Amino acid sequence: MKIIGLILPAALIGVAAYTMANAREPVVRTPAPLFDAKGTSHQDVAVVAGGCFWGVEGVYDHVKGVISATSGYAGGAANTATYDQVSNETTGHAEAVRIVYDPTKVSYGKLLQIYFSVAHNPTELNRQGPDTGTSYRSAIFVQSPAQREIAAKYIAQLNAAHVFAAPIVTKLESGHFYAAEGYHQKFLEHNPTYPYIVVNDAPKVAALKAMYPAVYKDR
Repeated sequence: MKIIGLILPAALIGVAAYTMANAREPVVRTPAPLFDAKGTSHQDVAVVAGGCFWGVEGVYDHVKGVISATSGYAGGAANTATYDQVSNETTGHAEAVRIVYDPTKVSYGKLLQIYFSVAHNPTELNRQGPDTGTSYRSAIFVQSPAQREIAAKYIAQLNAAHVFAAPIVTKLESGHFYAAEGYHQKFLEHNPTYPYIVVNDAPKVAALKAMYPAVYKDR
């Protein structure tokens, strides 16, 4: 995701070839969490990081019960939470997505099931597909002790069941979330033919629709 903004037509073939050669691995269907909690309030917040935030945001924009999904940066300081600085891999941030959701319609555990199976590959350390660096790490920024318990138990459940061929590297972290620049918001929706989106992110949305039709919603 290092190449952003408008791309000259002459560069499109090169970008497409690069992303095709470095496309994400196929999704893995994960079991539902054995330990979960469905809240009684109508609004809660989850923050997850799993590579380029364009695709992660795009996935959750299509989940019933999700009120909003915002691309941004988590795990670092406010004064360095800009794309140019985070891309230098020196700020400690991860590209993340803040999900505001209705717990009476979708549980935190279901959001995590989608995160592990559709939104990203939790076995890749400090990278996702063609993107490398700690800003692309797999991390859950827990917002409460209850979220930490649900996430920790779900990771243990997936590891015990050997759902993935490699160990899960997802870390549970804490830290503030800072919204990314406006041009990053709803990037998948606004740029459906962008080569990176076509190769790396649109398949995630398609997988969500195929694997979890009961929670899928059109935009």
